[in-house]
Amino acid sequence: MDAQSNSDAKNTAIPTFKLGKKIGNGSFGELRFGRIASTNELVAIKLESKKSSSPTLHLEYKCYRILGEAKGIPKIYYFGSCGKFNALVMELLGQSLQNYFDLCNHRFSLKTTLQLALQMLDRIEFVHSKGIVYRDIKPENFLFGRPECNKNRELYLVDFGLAKEYIDPISKCHIPCRGGKSLIGTARYISINTHLGKEQSRRDDLEAIGYTLLYFLRGSLPWQNLKIESSESRYKAISEIKKETSVDSLCNGFPRQFADYMRYARHLDFYEAPDYDYLRKLFYKALESYNIVIDNVFDWDLIHTSLPSPTTKTASNLGLKPTIGQHVSNSNENALSSSNSFCEKQ
Repeated sequence: MDAQSNSDAKNTAIPTFKLGKKIGNGSFGELRFGRIASTNELVAIKLESKKSSSPTLHLEYKCYRILGEAKGIPKIYYFGSCGKFNALVMELLGQSLQNYFDLCNHRFSLKTTLQLALQMLDRIEFVHSKGIVYRDIKPENFLFGRPECNKNRELYLVDFGLAKEYIDPISKCHIPCRGGKSLIGTARYISINTHLGKEQSRRDDLEAIGYTLLYFLRGSLPWQNLKIESSESRYKAISEIKKETSVDSLCNGFPRQFADYMRYARHLDFYEAPDYDYLRKLFYKALESYNIVIDNVFDWDLIHTSLPSPTTKTASNLGLKPTIGQHVSNSNENALSSSNSFCEKQ
């Protein structure tokens, strides 16, 4: 959004909500702090210009409507016209897994990774159960709830701008397998079939989760940091390295259940319903083999250096119109991932 648009957004009043400072930008427009006027509850507000050449906010809202209120899915308060913008008002969350990964020097322990794996599987199984394939699995799109809401152990999946219904709402049939599709998602994590231009289905979300978990354990993936300027050539190189890297090599040094997971995800048929219970059992087996107890204590809980969220901020600090006697606690200006487009991250 240009400077004029940013100014317009700041001065726009959404009915029953107060707009605050900008959190970040995305392909949709911008993300801002907000507050519900009647309750003073903090929210996140996505603003997308009505002049956008490729609007996606209405598609994201459609997905949230289908998903409804559920564990690990942000609550939606409002979607509609807001002056020159479309606005989506949603629950304000805490830090992303990428934020925590950075804090932990770009590596998670086996315990943290396995605990995350179980929650990630739960979230994607629920999304799939509603007939939606997510298509943008990455650490930035998994966020924990805010501590002051007692949800800092609950993992959320956000940003459904690239999600798609894989069950046709009219015929109730699975969408057909087609080729010649453009790359959708983040190059680092997308499945091999996505690189090959195939339509995405449930199997691709699961493969992407596998790459994400191995990224956490390894600290990086073999196809990262390629010094190739051309995007097209870089994506092709990433695809080739993914295809050439064996599952055993990728998972070397880690519990064999990760290799079992990757083989299972890669061998799923386009139309096949994944056996989520089997995948969960793999991770439970790894926990048992290494005598790890699930206690929802993560690596970042053991680090004395904290992310900026524990500071106390007043309403004026957030750019909100002050309410007498009211303060905003533990707010985080990097609370939500704002990326909804294809990411060139390697």
